[in-house]
Amino acid sequence: MQEEQVERRKYKRFRIPVGVFLSFGPDDSRLGEIIDISTGGLAYRYLATEEQPNRGPTLNIFLTEHDCCVDELRFETVSDFRTCDIRFTPVTMRRSGVQFGELTHSQKSRLEHFIDNYALGDT
Repeated sequence: MQEEQVERRKYKRFRIPVGVFLSFGPDDSRLGEIIDISTGGLAYRYLATEEQPNRGPTLNIFLTEHDCCVDELRFETVSDFRTCDIRFTPVTMRRSGVQFGELTHSQKSRLEHFIDNYALGDT
């Protein structure tokens, strides 16, 4: 008999369309593609090399055809794991989950606006 899994997430997650990315600030050129998002955090995938510098304390969410939608969100990484290797290179695809830190009223409002206007539906 299979045990039923209990949902532990506090916030409802929403799928995100292709072309929504995050960055970690002006001194970090790495980008991640957002997979899903909630008002409490998000999941993203990224290409990783063997040597990854530490990520900054904030992240920015943006769409390819628009400017930054929500910026300087404080976060804490809660998961990070390899999803696949890219053959004949030192690069792997990874998936990371982050929990947002304390957000300002303006950041909460912009995050909710982003979800309302760009999310595809709940997961």
